[in-house]
Amino acid sequence: MSLLIVVRPAVATANLTALETRWLQAGQPVIAFARAQGLPLDIIVQPQEAPGAVPLALGFEAGRCKLVLSLRGNAQAEAVLRGVPPARQGAMVEAMTAHEIGHCRRYAQGDWHALPRGFVEPPSMQRGKLKRLAQELRDTRREEGYADLVALAWMHGRHPEHYQEVLAWMRGVRASGGGVGGSHATQAWLALAENGAEFDGAASPFEQAQVLWQMGLSGDKGP
Repeated sequence: MSLLIVVRPAVATANLTALETRWLQAGQPVIAFARAQGLPLDIIVQPQEAPGAVPLALGFEAGRCKLVLSLRGNAQAEAVLRGVPPARQGAMVEAMTAHEIGHCRRYAQGDWHALPRGFVEPPSMQRGKLKRLAQELRDTRREEGYADLVALAWMHGRHPEHYQEVLAWMRGVRASGGGVGGSHATQAWLALAENGAEFDGAASPFEQAQVLWQMGLSGDKGP
């Protein structure tokens, strides 16, 4: 994380590759929204090659969210968009950025791995009743489910014409990630967002996602 870039609309940085510039420009509306919401967000571009890394990820350090791009020498950057027409790839990157901002919101609010107020787990699923690995997978899966819903809420509000295409792409990505109990198996939440009508209204993407996320917790059948 050695290259820190302050992203400004429509400004390319000399040290960036063309691919990095495209991804940052595609995600810029989400980044601007997050900062306007007061989220403590830094943008970091990995200057070294990062084969096999997640192309776009979020970390949290010293009270700040770190949106990290690892695109150089990384075939995963192409693989995640394989089959998406070039004209639509920007929409998918924007959705990915919104997903990561969903994670940032949970970190910044102090809600990471916390359940909604009033939600009660079945006794067999409560913390301490699961093996450590199963609990870690479940907690990660739930955060991924929330972030997926933030991405969908964002796209429905800003680009409704691309909503179904983005939803189908997300389903494909999640289906390729393993079984129902996997850490990124968010199908229980994606199924609740079939037509996007759930995201009508003036609430923020975070608030809209929260409603469906809580509903999906009951349908999460993984360990």
